Formats: sequence, C-alpha cells, structure tokens
Amino acid sequence: MKYVITGGAGFIGSHIADALANRGDEVVIFDNLFSGRMENIRHLVDTPTVTFVNGSVTDQALLQKACKDADGIFHEAAITSVPRSVKDPLASNEANVTGTLNVLVAAQKCGIQKIVYASSSSVYGDTPTLPKREDMVPNPKSPYAIIKMTGEYYLNVFHELYGMDTVSLRYFNVFGPRQDPNSEYSAVIPKFITKILHHESPVIYGDGLQTRDFTYVKDVVQANIGAMESDAQGVFNVAYGNRITLINLARTIMDTLGEALPLKYEAGRSGDIHDSLADISAAQKAFGYAPEYTVTTGLEETIAWYKNQ
Repeated sequence: MKYVITGGAGFIGSHIADALANRGDEVVIFDNLFSGRMENIRHLVDTPTVTFVNGSVTDQALLQKACKDADGIFHEAAITSVPRSVKDPLASNEANVTGTLNVLVAAQKCGIQKIVYASSSSVYGDTPTLPKREDMVPNPKSPYAIIKMTGEYYLNVFHELYGMDTVSLRYFNVFGPRQDPNSEYSAVIPKFITKILHHESPVIYGDGLQTRDFTYVKDVVQANIGAMESDAQGVFNVAYGNRITLINLARTIMDTLGEALPLKYEAGRSGDIHDSLADISAAQKAFGYAPEYTVTTGLEETIAWYKNQ
C-alpha cells in the first residue's frame, strides 16, 4: 500500500511513518518543517520505500503531485497549540482549515478514498460531563478547537458529497518520544521531563488539580492504522481512558527520575480546559482500538528517550 502522511516529520506523524515503513508500505512524508524535524525521520529517508516532500498543505499543486497513486492519507499536519491559536488565530486557521480543505481536494482529484484526520479533544471544551463521548455537543473554547471542529465538518461533508471514507480521531493529550520540549507552546509532559532532568522545578499553570487523559503515541499510531484499514467512518476518541492530575503527573515523573523538587505554580492559560477524560468504546468497537500503554509505562519509554538526547 502507498500512504501519504502530512506532517510526517512531526511528533505523531513520524511515528506513523515508522510503523508503515517497518511493515513495508510505501510512504510519502509531506512536511514543511514548520514544527516537524528532519531528525525525526532521518533514519527513514534513505529507505527505498520512503519519500520526503518538503512542502506546505496550503500548496495544492504540490499536494496533488505527492498524493498521486496513494491508497490513503494520514492528515497530521497542523499548528497544534491552543495558546498559539489564541495568540495568532489567522495563522492557525490558514494552516489547519485551509490546509485540511486542500488535503481533501487533493485526495478527491487523485481518487484517494480514505483519509484519517488528526482532530482534538479540545472540541469538547470545558463541559463538566465526563467521560467525553463522540455524541456530545461540541463546545470549543479556543480558536484551535474551532479549527479542529471545522476540519471534522469538512471531512464529513466530503464523505456525504463525494463518497470519500473519512475518519476524524480526537486525540487526548498525546505524549512520547520526539515531542519538542523547547517551544513556549510545548505540551506539559516534555516540559516536565526536561525541567526535572535539569534539576529544575516543573511549572504548573493553574492549581495543578486539572486532570488529563494522557495517551501514549504508540497507541495513537495503532488507532490511525486501525482506522485506515477498517470500514470505520466518522469521529472517534483516541485516549487511554483514565486521567491524572498535573500534580500527580509531575510527582510520577520525579519518582521515576529519583528527584524531589518543589512545584512551581503560575497563572492558568487562556483557552485551557480543566478536566479531560475519554470514553473510547466507539473506537474499540469500530476498529479494535485497545491501548497498550498506561501513563506510567508510556512515561518510562518517554523518559528513557529524553535521557538519551
């Protein structure tokens, strides 16, 4: 099979590329390296079945060229940060909404029948009902959440109008190796790990009692490939199905590293939700999704990777 991965040099996209290349699929990694990194895929680019295309999903002509004869697209390309979308909603909209529409048009013109799209749990907003289920009314609280919701609507419309098979996966707080800790917009786990590795106090925005359903990246890869190879259609949560407070997360990382540091607290960030927990039963039924990693086992692999960097 031949697959295109937009954002394939990024954190999640590069792990999908690994899994597909390792089983012998032909892979086109499409990435403009805005947040993706060549070091994530350097071990793949000399593989005969892997092609790297340096380009943006806003470039329709280049997308169509990259998608020629492909069997499916994993659409991971995005500006992924909630705080970044609050600071610059126009740039996020251009990359994420226009980019997603471009991917769908390219797929249609190239006769590609299946697209799996990286959506986000942020579309649920901060409604108190837990766990979050796919049939709940969306309540986006940031430009990023609105953008991801718009992408889901576009995929559904292309299914209804053009018969394209589309799946939107609502990721819940993905973590793992290759996640960039250096940006001001980085996710919490890489920031905590790198701070603690340098014997510095981890920074918590808010009271630390907010909860997250953290999902290890290899389980996300499993969900993507399962969704692509199944008859699944529509929207599905991808998560572990349990939650942990940020305070306990920081303490778990410190325990693993043998550190005891005071926590540092700063004001909560605009657009952040307080609690997150997923019902993953729909994905289990539709394409056999079964997370294999707990937060603890995922952290062990993740911490080992950061220690080696």
